[in-house]
Amino acid sequence: MLKRLFDILFSAFGLIVMSPLLIFSAMAIKLDSKGPAFYRGKRVGRYGRPFRICKFRTMVVNAEKLGGSSTADDDPRITKTGKFLRKHKLDELPQLINVLKGEMSFVGPRPEVQHYVDMFTEEEKAILNVRPGITDWASLWNPYEGAILKGSQDPEKAYMEMIRPEKLKLQLKYVKNNSFWIDLKIILLTLKTIMIR
Repeated sequence: MLKRLFDILFSAFGLIVMSPLLIFSAMAIKLDSKGPAFYRGKRVGRYGRPFRICKFRTMVVNAEKLGGSSTADDDPRITKTGKFLRKHKLDELPQLINVLKGEMSFVGPRPEVQHYVDMFTEEEKAILNVRPGITDWASLWNPYEGAILKGSQDPEKAYMEMIRPEKLKLQLKYVKNNSFWIDLKIILLTLKTIMIR
């Protein structure tokens, strides 16, 4: 109850305070390339329910048809404005809408596409028992996934081998041991990581 109240209050507050930045980012995307300002990709939420994640579009239109779901920093599908937004994590800001709607939380396992959820073991399915989030232990361990995948001839394979196993371990760690105070700690550490970057 406290977690949900926190999510509602601070996502609404964040959308109001960040509105000038949100508007400016949306305009920059529209001026840079053809297509919508927002990306509404399908993700799997709590209890396996699908939802549309809200992010700023950082890639060309129909990018899913041109490559896999794992994206390296040097992916040619990324637009010029998209590179800037990704570097500073600004593409994630519209997810405050998902948090306000209750589809996501500030803290929780990052939502995955159905393809990766279908690979979950019985133990890993426990990840679906909590709301997905904007940040978690796995996000802190690897805040810049695209940088690790940069230069890879097969980003999808690199993700499966270098990132996904540890990511799942950390997501399960959160599911098995989480509290409002742990959430606050993760949020503060996330803000620190972004500011240092």
